[in-house]
Amino acid sequence: MDADFSIELGREDPVLDFPWKDSAGKLAYVDLKRHPELIARIEEAERFPELKEFLRVMNSARSMVETAKCDAWATTELSPEEDVYDASHKFVSYVDVVFSNIDVRQSSLRESSLRESLPAHEQFARKLVELLRRVPETPSAAEVCVRRCYFGEDGGVREGFYCTLYVSGYGNDSASARQNWGVALKLMGNAIMQLSASGVG
Repeated sequence: MDADFSIELGREDPVLDFPWKDSAGKLAYVDLKRHPELIARIEEAERFPELKEFLRVMNSARSMVETAKCDAWATTELSPEEDVYDASHKFVSYVDVVFSNIDVRQSSLRESSLRESLPAHEQFARKLVELLRRVPETPSAAEVCVRRCYFGEDGGVREGFYCTLYVSGYGNDSASARQNWGVALKLMGNAIMQLSASGVG
């Protein structure tokens, strides 16, 4: 599988408020780690069983991460860099995850703590990509982006980090692209569970 990671901490890069809710108040964070029965509230999980299973695995007791946000969609708009897949269709998803260990995912008020938290996220991204690059060749790709997160707690906000996990599957029709995405998503889940067992991060 093609896999890579990036550190995106620039002023224009995406950030996450955790927990989050949209400005219209219609969508909001659902704590699946502590309330797995609420997965039915995640519209994308109900539409895509592959994503639902991935969310279950990511929020299981054995997982070192928990999910914050997700989406999945099909497209026929491929970039020139994706010509290598010789495909006309792509199915893609993203899942935002944070470490369940609060000390790892966010800083204290000390700047030194923030500097200590970033290497843990970078190590997680690097190790995850290493594992994904070892799996059998599939028409799929993964990208892990480390980004800035603002954790709301006790009436205040603490700065930390989160990871966005992008998974794409390619094919010559929508069905094969989705099938390849589903395989890649399962491989991503297996790799994260392997890292969780070894205590990386």
